[in-house]
Amino acid sequence: MSQSQVKFIAADMDGTLLDENSQLNPEFFDIFEKLYDKGITFAAASGRQYYSLIDMFAPVKDRMMFIAENGTMVMHLGQELYSCEIDTPSVKEIIKSVRAIEGTFVVLCGKQSAYIETEDQQALNEIKKYYHRCQYVNDLLAVDEEFIKVAILNFGGSEELVYPSFSEKFAQSHQVVVSAKVWLDVMNKEASKGAAIKHLQNTLGFTFEQTMSFGDYLNDLEMLEESYHSYAMENAHPKIKQVARFSAPSNKDAGVLTTIKEKVLR
Repeated sequence: MSQSQVKFIAADMDGTLLDENSQLNPEFFDIFEKLYDKGITFAAASGRQYYSLIDMFAPVKDRMMFIAENGTMVMHLGQELYSCEIDTPSVKEIIKSVRAIEGTFVVLCGKQSAYIETEDQQALNEIKKYYHRCQYVNDLLAVDEEFIKVAILNFGGSEELVYPSFSEKFAQSHQVVVSAKVWLDVMNKEASKGAAIKHLQNTLGFTFEQTMSFGDYLNDLEMLEESYHSYAMENAHPKIKQVARFSAPSNKDAGVLTTIKEKVLR
């Protein structure tokens, strides 16, 4: 399958497009322009908040696609193309369950803002990396919004300390995914980066064979499955390497940009 036929490229951010210091390689913008000139859409596909992503890609935000909050919200030109909400009763049940786990913090993700009730400085430092529009509230259970995700933070390791109990309690009714070493997300059962890309394929008219994606962690699995040109980063979780059709150099070595230059822009 020729990679010269690619029409849509989606890249995860942390551990994938961003380097080990969570920085965007300045060469990205030159490569973006070349892709744009070829009529190829580039999407940032991330667990990060939409408002965080548009800050990072400010010079080209009006020409990029944003698959934010692990696929629960897709934005283009400031317009919502797709969203997958989570109902309020479920949100309240999830929050109460998080509160029962010692050393665990919760970010309630709405379409307009993220909401937190912690004042722990270590947690705040971690949260502000990914949520640029964030409000402190006294009680998350009192927030009235359209919710798209509940993000759970545990510095001891989300896969080890949060996922077992949350998978047992919520996996039958919701999407429960480990999105990073210290993060776990609970979403609508139908939500994923892959579901968002499938929606875009159906509505924008590009195909599975014309889709390229890059990922490193478990929240990227469905995205890779919806892309023929699926790449696991060298630094990826073992399960992601099993799913991806191809491999890319690590994020430390600008693997996404290197691969695009070699396979799409050559």
